[in-house]
Amino acid sequence: MQAKVTRKPPVSVDTEAEVALAQEETEDLSPTWFLAAQAAQAKQAVDLVALDLRGVTTMADTFLICHGRNNRQNQAIADEIESILKNEAGERPVNIEGYQTGEWILMDYGDLVVHVFSEKARTYYDLDRLYREAKKLELPVDPQPGQ
Repeated sequence: MQAKVTRKPPVSVDTEAEVALAQEETEDLSPTWFLAAQAAQAKQAVDLVALDLRGVTTMADTFLICHGRNNRQNQAIADEIESILKNEAGERPVNIEGYQTGEWILMDYGDLVVHVFSEKARTYYDLDRLYREAKKLELPVDPQPGQ
């Protein structure tokens, strides 16, 4: 079952063209990253980043990286992502690592890998910098809510 992906209408003609180009470039990506981003945002994940890894590495097509304010919130973010992807896209993770401690929860969906960090672990491992050559994907939500 394919997830339906909708986007907000663009503000200007230039923005409309940019959105059309971005959609065309990510058309062959599985929409699970988009659903995962929405689920993470619903649990107030901090500093969401989605990376298109095609052409950078073969381990996955997409990384979703975020962090929570504490380990319990990280577990809630992971739970919400797992629930939404299962119920709306029929996707189950191949593996989940780090859930018990909540410092770095890695959820492997094959073409999508979700990283839910503590702020300290995210700073230490700095995947954003490590994969800086990857293209950032347009998020369905505000990456910094309430700011």
